[in-house]
Amino acid sequence: MKYFSENPEMKETRQGFADALLEVGKTNKNLVVLGGDVTGSVKTNLFRDAYPDRFISVGVAEQDMIGTAAGLALAGKIPVASTYGEFATGRPFDQIRQSVAYSEMNVKICASHCGITVGPDGATHQSFEDVGIMRILPHMNVITPCDYNQTYKAVKLAIETVGPFYVRFYREKSPNFTDMNAPFEFGKADTLIDGSDVTLIASGLLVWEAIAASERLSKEGISAGVVNMHTIKPIDKQTIVKCAKKTGLIITCEDHQWTCGLFGAVAEVLAIECPTKMDFIAINDTFGESAVFAGDLMRKYEIDSEAIYNKVKKNLSKTKK
Repeated sequence: MKYFSENPEMKETRQGFADALLEVGKTNKNLVVLGGDVTGSVKTNLFRDAYPDRFISVGVAEQDMIGTAAGLALAGKIPVASTYGEFATGRPFDQIRQSVAYSEMNVKICASHCGITVGPDGATHQSFEDVGIMRILPHMNVITPCDYNQTYKAVKLAIETVGPFYVRFYREKSPNFTDMNAPFEFGKADTLIDGSDVTLIASGLLVWEAIAASERLSKEGISAGVVNMHTIKPIDKQTIVKCAKKTGLIITCEDHQWTCGLFGAVAEVLAIECPTKMDFIAINDTFGESAVFAGDLMRKYEIDSEAIYNKVKKNLSKTKK
């Protein structure tokens, strides 16, 4: 089922986050935003300027940001804590585990600058492990939206849904291809393209790359389905099993370490429910590096549409043999 644009405009997912905060902030006076000294980069400065009495800057003190957010949740507020993905999950892990997840606090951790496309900021700022860190925590919900429109809807849903949430998005502009009017169903994957030879289960920025690879493959008579797995936890087991039974080959696509992110989550489902041939497009057990252009890094680390295309061809050639 296609409900996406084939010639989308380029927009920042972090702007979708900021716009959702501004929209919800108009009517929900309990919404409080906490910033970790990068307010301009993650665009929480827009909320600060609009609602200064509901914004708290904690500086470079991520552990304190999470602890403060938990305290605000106990007081009946809806805190949104935001910084870069690497610093939102790595530095305050103990506080997230004990004060948010274990205590089931209504805290929303919204992380920008995730994945490899941070570019010039380099390996120290490229979060390849954040989804794995968050999804292993009981009670934690994990969403990786694919574009501006879906980020806007995901952030609104997280704020309006009681419980701990982790929402992951990006720095660079990317194709804004999904229909803003299409429903965002938490925990339910979007089947963007039906396929019969292989299913590409993708998340985040790799959804658009999977679409591009699928369209290229279709010109060669290869039917590659594309599933947007925007909710990593709770993951849509039913859609995963359905696709596995239909195509017999699943390839996950993500800008994250392959061992603990989308591939791991999908593999866990299939290992129990429906053992299936699998492969992955992901960061392969390495750290990143700096580059002027994000696209150069995606090509080097083989997580772009070309890499997906080649991976499908390789797997299908093995199947034929």
